[in-house]
Amino acid sequence: MRIVLFYHSLVSDWNHGNAHFLRGVASELLRRGHEVHVYEPADGWSRANLLAEHGESALDGFHAAYPGLRSRLYDERSLDLDAALDGAGLVLVHEWNTHELVRRIGAHRARTGGYRLLFHDTHHRAATDPAAMAAYDLRHYDGVLAFGGVIRDLYLAQGWAARAWTWHEAADVRVFRPLDGEEKAGDLVWIGNWGDEERTAELHEFLLGPVKALGLDARIHGVRYPAHALAALREAGIDYGGWLPNHAAPAAFARYRVTVHVPRRPYARALPGIPTIRPFEALACGIPLVSAPWEDAEGLFTPGADYLVARNGAEMQAHLRMLLADADAARALAERGRQTILARHTCAHRVDELLDIHAELEGLPARQAALA
Repeated sequence: MRIVLFYHSLVSDWNHGNAHFLRGVASELLRRGHEVHVYEPADGWSRANLLAEHGESALDGFHAAYPGLRSRLYDERSLDLDAALDGAGLVLVHEWNTHELVRRIGAHRARTGGYRLLFHDTHHRAATDPAAMAAYDLRHYDGVLAFGGVIRDLYLAQGWAARAWTWHEAADVRVFRPLDGEEKAGDLVWIGNWGDEERTAELHEFLLGPVKALGLDARIHGVRYPAHALAALREAGIDYGGWLPNHAAPAAFARYRVTVHVPRRPYARALPGIPTIRPFEALACGIPLVSAPWEDAEGLFTPGADYLVARNGAEMQAHLRMLLADADAARALAERGRQTILARHTCAHRVDELLDIHAELEGLPARQAALA
C-alpha cells in the first residue's frame, strides 16, 4: 500500500519528541513492504532551529541511524497535492502541520477520494488550547488517532471529529535497546527539554533537589534551557550536555545507572493515561526508571514493577538511593520494564493497530490489514 505521512519533521528531533515514534512507524511500515512517502515543510521550526544551532552535519547522524528513511521537503505555497497523494491508500497528517495544510488535504480527499485520511494528535493542546484544535477543519477526514483516551474523548465530545481511536506512542526497539559494553560515566542521566515553564517546580523537586541532596554524578540533555535553568543545574552540580540526537539516547542511557521521568504539568494533571515518549524510551533501553507522579489510567504499565513511583522529592531520593546501592533490584526493575515494552509497546504493535484501523475503515477483517 502507498502510505503518505505529513510530519512536522522526520529528520529533526530538536524540541520534537514525537520524532522517535514517527520515525519508528515509518520504519516499521517500510519493513513490512509498504511504499512510504514522508513530507515535511522546508521551513519547519524544529529543522530550522537544529540547523541554526548545529549546521547541516547535525543531519548526518539521523541518516546513519535510519538509512532507509527519507523525507521530501516542500514549500506549502507550491505543494502539489495531486502529485503527492496520487495512488495513496492511507494518509496520516500530524497535528503540528498548519491549519491551512490540514484543510487543503481534507478538501483534496473530498474532491478525489481514493484513500483513507487520518489526523494524528500527539500533544496536550486539545486540553490546554482547545481553540487551536477546534480550528482544524477535519470534516473530510476519516477520523483522529489520539495518543491517549482523554484526547480521543475530547475530539468526540467537542464534535471536532466523527470518529477517533486511541493510538499511544511506543518504542522503536530496533533503535532503542540496551547497549552492552558502554563504560559507565555517572549515576543519573535525564533527557528532556526545559520547555515553557510547564514543570519548573517539578524539576526542582524530583530531579535537581534529589541529585544535589544525594551528591549524584548526573548529566542532563535537552534544549530551550533559559539562564535561570542553567544556573539551577550548576547549583545542583549537574552537567548540562545540551541537545542530544534522539537516536543517541540509548548510548546515553547505557553510560548511566538510573534515570527519572518528570511529566509536564498538563500531562500529570489533565491527561491521565498519557506518559509521553520518554518512559517508553528509557524502559526499552533497559535502564531503571523512577517517575514523578502520573496516573496510568489506561493500564499501559505496572507501577512499582516496571518502574518506581515517587510521590514527592523525599521518595525520589529514597528510590534513587536504593537503586544505586542494590544492583540486583535495579537489574530486576529494568528487565521487567523492558519486557513490558517488548510485549505491548513497540512501534510494531502500533503499526498492527494502525493497519487494523485502516481495515476497519475499508470494511475488511482486521487480519487482512497487513495484506491490504
